[in-house]
Amino acid sequence: MENKEIFPVLDMLCDRRQEVYALIAPAFTGQFGKEASVGRLRTAFKRIGFSGMVEVAAFADILTLKEALEFDWHVKEEGDFQLTSCCCPVWIAMIRGIYHDLVGHVPGAVSPMIAAGRVVKKLHPNAVTVFIGPCMAKKKEAREEDIADAVDYVLTFQEVLDFFEAVNVNPAELPEDEREHSSKAGRIYARTSGVSEAVAETVAQLSPDKTIPVKAKQADGVKACRELIEQIKNKKTDGNFFEGMACSGGCVGGPKVLIPKEEGRAMVNEYGIAAQYRTPLENPYVRELLERLGFTDIMDFLEHSDLLTRTFA
Repeated sequence: MENKEIFPVLDMLCDRRQEVYALIAPAFTGQFGKEASVGRLRTAFKRIGFSGMVEVAAFADILTLKEALEFDWHVKEEGDFQLTSCCCPVWIAMIRGIYHDLVGHVPGAVSPMIAAGRVVKKLHPNAVTVFIGPCMAKKKEAREEDIADAVDYVLTFQEVLDFFEAVNVNPAELPEDEREHSSKAGRIYARTSGVSEAVAETVAQLSPDKTIPVKAKQADGVKACRELIEQIKNKKTDGNFFEGMACSGGCVGGPKVLIPKEEGRAMVNEYGIAAQYRTPLENPYVRELLERLGFTDIMDFLEHSDLLTRTFA
């Protein structure tokens, strides 16, 4: 066990009087074995005491739609551009702390992790939320003052694997509890260029006659992220949508992954291709979720909810 956050989570799971939800990062696929499908993982989390498992990819869907709308609204001519705000807390911290003059090009949106935590707590006010992923920076993100209301604990894949092994639960051997909640767009967030591809396809569906299409540029690794930002500042790139991830390969290359990043990328791609829906615009679960939150449609949600909103200035 790697840190003290695991112990209060274990206490709550053993007690079973508290609603506790596992928020599983999009990079999960393949991490607990090739046979540990999303449905079997859901069964495993319930087996060890969680009330349910939530795919953060479903909230990446919603953030994809928000970023696509932001792009459609603000990128109107050559020279306009947008820096994605969705995934990587290191990328955002770099922009806010070192390249503050670019903050105005970052949409005011939370990460999928924060969106998932806030929505779960909105629907289940007494719930405890536990994010599970490969990223150490998420532990710090969850404690940032303006978004600390969303996620109570952050565990790594390794910590959860240790717990599964300690209680003799093997997800690969459990029955399926399968539910189709996420589209391809949200599922591929876990690897480099996934956010860009998701937003580009959603913009194309949202505004097929748009004269300025998404021209995405990506960087993975801190050095490459810095180089990309310098290119933007010096106007040495023709891109208009910029994605940065601090880890090589994206989240599948995070410090606490359980499989090599190349294998993780392949598994993420396979899971994305298997999705019934390509984008959040096609995903009926997004509409169902918004209705449960009391909104008539996505525009109503984006205009009248602060669940996804964050101020970076």
